[in-house]
Amino acid sequence: MNKNYKNLFVEFHILQSFPVTCLNRDDVGSPKSAIIGGVERARVSSQSWKRAIRMQLHDNGTKIASRTKLLSQKIAKECEEYGATAEQIKDSSTLAAKIYTDKIDDEGVSDVLAFVSDNEAKAIAKYFKELNFDSKLYKEKDLKKVIKANTCTAVDGLDISLFGRMVAKQPELNIYAAASVAHAISTHKVVSEIDFFTAIDDINENPGAGFVGSLEFNSATYYRYVSLNIGQLAETLNYCDVDVAVESFIKALYLAIPEARQSTQSGSCFWYFARVYIRRGQRLQAQFEKPVKKSNEGYSEPSKKELCEYLDKKQKLAGSLFGLVKKYDYGDDENFSIDDLTQGILSTIKDI
Repeated sequence: MNKNYKNLFVEFHILQSFPVTCLNRDDVGSPKSAIIGGVERARVSSQSWKRAIRMQLHDNGTKIASRTKLLSQKIAKECEEYGATAEQIKDSSTLAAKIYTDKIDDEGVSDVLAFVSDNEAKAIAKYFKELNFDSKLYKEKDLKKVIKANTCTAVDGLDISLFGRMVAKQPELNIYAAASVAHAISTHKVVSEIDFFTAIDDINENPGAGFVGSLEFNSATYYRYVSLNIGQLAETLNYCDVDVAVESFIKALYLAIPEARQSTQSGSCFWYFARVYIRRGQRLQAQFEKPVKKSNEGYSEPSKKELCEYLDKKQKLAGSLFGLVKKYDYGDDENFSIDDLTQGILSTIKDI
């Protein structure tokens, strides 16, 4: 692939309907919500869906990085492979973790979530091995160079390229996110309902329930906005396997669903409709500031109509500044599968 990707985005405007679910809970266990246009909407946070995308990448066979407060333990395992003693392991792993934060307890738990790939962790351990695990020879600037030289997210840690990495203590290790994920919102007014449930004790012969409880749920048609900055992704990947990364992301984006209450409510639904743009210029997110009214077909069809009319209008108003390269509508033609959409996007990007 060539390097002519500056300011090029793939934008996904997704409509996805779910029946009885609680995809994302707040601190009291209720479905998350937001007030938009003066009306309460169902909401799924961007963090929740990004986590689901990361896990789906892994399930699809893509090597992902680890977000962990236990970085010192991860480094310790790698040092152990090189035959370090217990004391050497502790010294080396602690020094490595201090690249990311100074606050590490006696158990090796830090106060921040480090975002580190396996390749980086192995390179860190190798660096200490080359010093014969002598902490007196350790230099922080040298270790930072090792980490940067071994940050190959095209090989492992694609999620770092997609969602970015911030290291407050070491800004030079920061990586800008290529993917931008908005909070998913219902296109219409949503009021949560309460499910009262009971459980039977299989052994107790006394009548009545062994347990009673309640939980909140809702149902909604969600609008999801996701943009992928191809230029940023290509730069982070050093223009290596960009097409593979884009394909992996699209497939994970299509399949990923937050894990909350999946065993009791099983919110498993594919996209209903998606308008996908490949374009240059300012990103554009639909608002649904006016809640959609249901029709005889529920909320999905009127949501689709509202979304397409809004985007078409904005394209006309933006004129040449809309920067359209290609547009795809997924969901209208049953012969146009997600595989066709993916290959169409890849083909368009490749020809730029």
